[in-house]
Amino acid sequence: MNYRDFGATGEKISALGFGCMRFPEYKKGEESFVDREKTDEMIAYAYENGVNYFDTAPGYCNRNSEAALGHAVKGFRDKILISTKCPLGDDTDADGYRKKLEMSLSRIDTDYIDFYHFWGIGKGDFDNIILKNGLLEAAAKAKEEGLIRHISFSFHDDPSAIKYIIDTAEERGVRMESMLCQYNLLDRSNEEMLKYAHEKGLGTIAMGPVGGGRLAAPTDLYTKLTGKPTIATYELAFKFCLGNPNLNCALSGMENLDMIKKNIAVASDKTAFSASEWEQLGAAMEEVKKFSELYCTGCKYCQPCPVEINIPRIFEMWTYYNVYGLKDHAKHMMAKYIEKGGKTFADCKQCGLCEKKCPQHLKIRENLEKVCKTLGE
Repeated sequence: MNYRDFGATGEKISALGFGCMRFPEYKKGEESFVDREKTDEMIAYAYENGVNYFDTAPGYCNRNSEAALGHAVKGFRDKILISTKCPLGDDTDADGYRKKLEMSLSRIDTDYIDFYHFWGIGKGDFDNIILKNGLLEAAAKAKEEGLIRHISFSFHDDPSAIKYIIDTAEERGVRMESMLCQYNLLDRSNEEMLKYAHEKGLGTIAMGPVGGGRLAAPTDLYTKLTGKPTIATYELAFKFCLGNPNLNCALSGMENLDMIKKNIAVASDKTAFSASEWEQLGAAMEEVKKFSELYCTGCKYCQPCPVEINIPRIFEMWTYYNVYGLKDHAKHMMAKYIEKGGKTFADCKQCGLCEKKCPQHLKIRENLEKVCKTLGE
């Protein structure tokens, strides 16, 4: 495994981080549970092969991810870095922040969180909740007491807000120590601010390094971009992220052992792209954006849908159809989805809840109608 200095935190972080939002699950009646046996095996394998950063959140895996992670790392808790997040509501005050932190500590069954994030914030959340309700001070107090080791934030907003958040927190006497944001070959919008955060000493982590699955399917994309013999597209995606000198870690939501093994192999490769290759790939990929008028990252924030439309699944089909040109395969996927009772745009009640929750601000209903009609709803 390759390791990097994690900003100015004093930590060494594995090039691959384990996103704990896609643990294997099963249902008993109406209730969902994480498959602890499979999850324990996955986490143990990742740890034994060098992964030391594990990222969870209260809402992941039907609110079971934190407890599942805590159970899986019992034997080596002090040898890894655990990241989790504080969900923010308009009424979250200092006491609320503390209660949410204590609930995460209890669920993970740990005495401290290594990196505690203000979750999915933008400028509005920072101004109207974090600053207004004294949450920076609450975080600083929790750090002073040893309940959290580093103050962090994950980000969904216009890139310019990153500089504002970092600088304003510092002006208030609280230093942001790490940042998690979207970054991959298809979405480089945060690239300039990643450089700024790195220069300010923050540890930097990319979410969505394979573009929500867009860059996971087998293609000859590398050959198209460079003229060289092809490599696996997911490998290209990871190496692009990890080739950025301002990025410390690529966070992957891994759901099975095979995926973990493949990602570890890439993150352990000592032959990184040169700066010139990284720049060449970035420039070439700008051309690919013409395929990306619908860019769903697969984060599942739009779920659950009140009428149970699996929006991320349907948009994944569109990736195969529109980006990779696998049109017959995509239509077959839609047919199978409908055959198994999957809901489509025809079932949509136009409530708009999905669009309110989408971090990418997609026009979900408009795109869902187009995709379903194209793929043979």
